[in-house]
Amino acid sequence: MFPEQLIKGYGNFLSGRFARERERYEELAAKGQSPEVLVIGCCDSRVSPEVIFDAGPGELFVVRNVANLVPPYETTGQFHGTSAALEFAVQALAVKHIVILGHAGCGGVKAFAHKQAPLSSGDFIGKWMSLIAPAADTLEEPGDDPSADYIRRLEHAAIEQSLANLTTFGSVRRRLEDGSLQLHGAHFGVANGELLVRDPETRAFSTCSGLHAYN
Repeated sequence: MFPEQLIKGYGNFLSGRFARERERYEELAAKGQSPEVLVIGCCDSRVSPEVIFDAGPGELFVVRNVANLVPPYETTGQFHGTSAALEFAVQALAVKHIVILGHAGCGGVKAFAHKQAPLSSGDFIGKWMSLIAPAADTLEEPGDDPSADYIRRLEHAAIEQSLANLTTFGSVRRRLEDGSLQLHGAHFGVANGELLVRDPETRAFSTCSGLHAYN
């Protein structure tokens, strides 16, 4: 049976948001989408980019995977789901911004740091998370019990690694060079709602200036 939670949610959507924004949905259906921002986020259920950025339909092109990772460009038949979405966003939709959105308490990052045993013989999580090994190499050895501070710094380093991997794609690199595309890193605090944004020059993460309106 289809989940009751989803049936109720759909009913609320139809009578609420869809009813209020029907013209917008009809326009999107007729003309297609033209979002200016691609967000690559984690599939963690607590970290929805559309919710965090209060985005309406058609405003964000969103890709979600375990630990918000971007693989380096390669054509050997692996890791192509995110690469395919990136290709479409950059070359077909011509987005102007790509945001790597990490978050606090990322399970994938924790699994890598703690060297957790595979959940299955396929070890799909372990193989995927091996993409952040270069990021981990930039930090000190965490020991047998990685601290919360180490996990946070590894989350930030993983964002940095994904930004670097983006530039291995020729389509991304060309648009960066002609100034039609910008790359960004951000980190969301699940417990406190704090959004940290990466400074492209210093590579440091600091509180988003927009938060002062809330505080």
